[in-house]
Amino acid sequence: MITLDGNLPPIAPATAAPRAAIVRNFTPNWFTVTMGTGVLALALDRFPVAVPGMTGLAVGLWLANIGLFTLFGLLYAAHWLMFFDEARRIFDHPVMSMFCGAIPMGLATIINGFVAFGPAVIGPAALSIAWGLWWIDVAMAVACGLAIPYFMFTRQGHSMARLTAVWLLPVVAAEVAAVSGGLLVPHLAPAQGFAVLIFCYVLWAWSVPLALAILALLFLRLALHKLPERAMGVTAWLALGPIGTGALGLLVLGAAAPDAFAAAGLPAVGKTAFGLGLLGGVVLWGYASWWLALAVLKTIHYLGEGLPFNLGWWGFTFPLGVFALATLALGQATGLEAFAAAGAVLVLCLAALWAIVAARTVAAVARRSRFAGPGLRPA
Repeated sequence: MITLDGNLPPIAPATAAPRAAIVRNFTPNWFTVTMGTGVLALALDRFPVAVPGMTGLAVGLWLANIGLFTLFGLLYAAHWLMFFDEARRIFDHPVMSMFCGAIPMGLATIINGFVAFGPAVIGPAALSIAWGLWWIDVAMAVACGLAIPYFMFTRQGHSMARLTAVWLLPVVAAEVAAVSGGLLVPHLAPAQGFAVLIFCYVLWAWSVPLALAILALLFLRLALHKLPERAMGVTAWLALGPIGTGALGLLVLGAAAPDAFAAAGLPAVGKTAFGLGLLGGVVLWGYASWWLALAVLKTIHYLGEGLPFNLGWWGFTFPLGVFALATLALGQATGLEAFAAAGAVLVLCLAALWAIVAARTVAAVARRSRFAGPGLRPA
């Protein structure tokens, strides 16, 4: 079986070729590495204080992230081609199936990088690449947001006692895609940009209300059954993700709305969308800050018991990253220095956490302890 943290038990045949074993054991939770690395690159690019070399570091991380995503994509494709019967069982697993949402979310950080860094690195073609990749990302995000819950209802075994924030992963992908689309809108032709903006609001609604419902269930589960086991301790941070991304989405879409709606002959609606984006972003930011404080308290509790390392540690990074980006966006939209200062602190915390988790991951890969088991089997 697969443990709750997504790691696999060491029961692969000793005679298996090392490379084949890596392919057989490769699962989509590895794409959380690209989520965390990509969001750090984007956060460094938005850092409110000019620091020599910061832009170069951000671009370097983005390029490295493209390499990681390509490698992981090839490994996971090979996993399906070589071990199809095992690979398809992911949809029966109540934990690992949730990580399918990490694939489009990891891709979204790369798309956003093409918008932020691409024109300076490869020229105008970067925006065309981002546009094409975005539609692929949307397709995967929508599919994850519908198919995985459907499998939860029809094929998987769940209970309130075993509910964790990993339920959010397939749901959040659509709102992450909405943010990417909002960043692309100003670079599109007016009519096209307006249509994409409307679609992005739909993507936001495809995700955020459902995520908020899951958070309500998560609160109930914590009250009734207390904290989950230590191996799932880092999932406390995942609750921050959909709220931070929801706030960022409203701010990004709201910023693009005035021009897009004006081009469609609806200038008053654009101004309203901007205002609602700002107010909604502030409200969701406040809600997210509560979950952030709770995550810190829960992590302190787990550290006192000993928090074992696993790939779930990458859950520290992406949720904190999108919350940092939302905070910086609020600082830019409101002009309040408090948001800018808080955003800077959050980015520094994100960088420190990323360095720790990346170092632990590299050390684990060197020992091959993250490739310790066979393909997916029913839990």
